[in-house]
Amino acid sequence: MTKRIIIKCLLLLLVVSSLTGCIFKTEDALVVGSRNNTESIILSNVMGQLIEEKTGINVTYKENLGGSNVVWEAMINGNIDVIPDYTGTIVINYYQETAGNADETLEKTKRLVANDGITALESFGFNNTYTLALDEDEAESLGLKTFSDFAKVSNDFILGAVFEFIDRPDGLPGFQEAYDIEFKSVKGMDHGIMYRSINAKEVDVINSYTTDGQLQMYNLRVLEDDLSYFPPYHALPLVRTEILEEYPEIGEVLLELAGKIDEKTMQKMNAKVDNEGMMVEVVAKEFLQEAGFISE
Repeated sequence: MTKRIIIKCLLLLLVVSSLTGCIFKTEDALVVGSRNNTESIILSNVMGQLIEEKTGINVTYKENLGGSNVVWEAMINGNIDVIPDYTGTIVINYYQETAGNADETLEKTKRLVANDGITALESFGFNNTYTLALDEDEAESLGLKTFSDFAKVSNDFILGAVFEFIDRPDGLPGFQEAYDIEFKSVKGMDHGIMYRSINAKEVDVINSYTTDGQLQMYNLRVLEDDLSYFPPYHALPLVRTEILEEYPEIGEVLLELAGKIDEKTMQKMNAKVDNEGMMVEVVAKEFLQEAGFISE
């Protein structure tokens, strides 16, 4: 290979590497990212619209990036600037540490992410934890109210679960061990498919989230985590610290959202998108207007 060809190859490699590292970069705009689920995209739009309204900073969205680990890596690598995330996910899934109560988990979250150049702000106000949901009539006939009740009959049930829940350390493996639960079988699927699957009797029970909008649409009973296995999953904004140092007004604006979104409000917003087909940006704007953050 000639010297000229070698130089051309090196230049081409440099260009490709530069493009790869800039996938999420947008010139002169704050990049707000989200996971591939409705709630994450709504919260991203709530934050982004409020930032644009209050600061005049341009915002661009990188939505549906993937599961929590994909979005977290993008944040760590500086490819996105702001995301919504959850305290229990951060402490257990990203850092493999033990969660405590809500306050302890929040404080540990702030300390851990700070070491990676990220600032965790205050919770939006709701805890979106894992749960199990099954047909209301069947649950009533079997007298099922708690996870412990369900453990006695679980080997007759097919579980429909999101892929991430099946693999996460704070998901299915630990949950099964804590409650001594054995399912007839487990089917991995995307979040939106779970509700259609249980409605079509393709699965018998699903791992839902407490703020799922679809819970309003189907006749399902949500079971109680009576051993408190699942840690707190309070949603909150994460911002790269260098962004806050350059634009402290972003932190001030996002702190206005602290404690302003409870479980019921989040579930209603999710339902408007998942059940009624409304656009996420419209739902986010509607919330901000009704809550008095922006004018109509």
